Amino acid sequence: MEEKYRKIKGIVEKELSCSAHNVEHIMRVYNLCLHLAENEPGIDIDILKTAALLHDIGRVKEDNDDSGRIDHAILGAKMAENILRNLGYEEDKIEKIKYCIMTHRFRSENVPKTKEAKILFDADKLDVLGSIGIARAFIIAGQYGEKIYSDIPIDKYTKDNIVGEKQNGRIKNLSKHAVNLEFEMKFKHIPEKLYTKKAKEIAKQRFKFMKQFFKRLKREINGEL
Repeated sequence: MEEKYRKIKGIVEKELSCSAHNVEHIMRVYNLCLHLAENEPGIDIDILKTAALLHDIGRVKEDNDDSGRIDHAILGAKMAENILRNLGYEEDKIEKIKYCIMTHRFRSENVPKTKEAKILFDADKLDVLGSIGIARAFIIAGQYGEKIYSDIPIDKYTKDNIVGEKQNGRIKNLSKHAVNLEFEMKFKHIPEKLYTKKAKEIAKQRFKFMKQFFKRLKREINGEL
């Protein structure tokens, strides 16, 4: 890793505290971005690497906001601007990196359109699927006192605890959330939202494993042997 990327990684690491969105997550996304980029022509690797390192820099501030008003993608883009300017990035490149950050999240109306933004979106989503996705979901559940399972109807839950009452809206209060709700509202919709061919291939396998896990979880929660 070049010196400038190490500097960015160090800055980001100081902003992260959630073990599900820590520097290990950042580096998995960073490496997934590079892997996906191998199959896509015309990628600006500098933009992609930098955006991958900075994409969750505003995450802790969002998670600590019970109002649901902070969007870490929007805030993160603003935080990244000063960091990149201090590191000598050109203004045009700063704007492209900010765009990748602003459009990387699933729960957002901002849709990625550039190649780099699409790859970052895909890489970030792959890290919530499969065994790593299950592990991260339960880390977050433990951190915020979520239930591992809730049988509340999705429509009622969406009305009570989702900004804008849309399933892809931001969660207002994570302590009211549950891991199986995250599966129903987010995880199961990710494969169809991905952009790159390679990401779709990876997602298919990861989601298959995750689907089997949540089916078994429901059976065991209901006392089935």
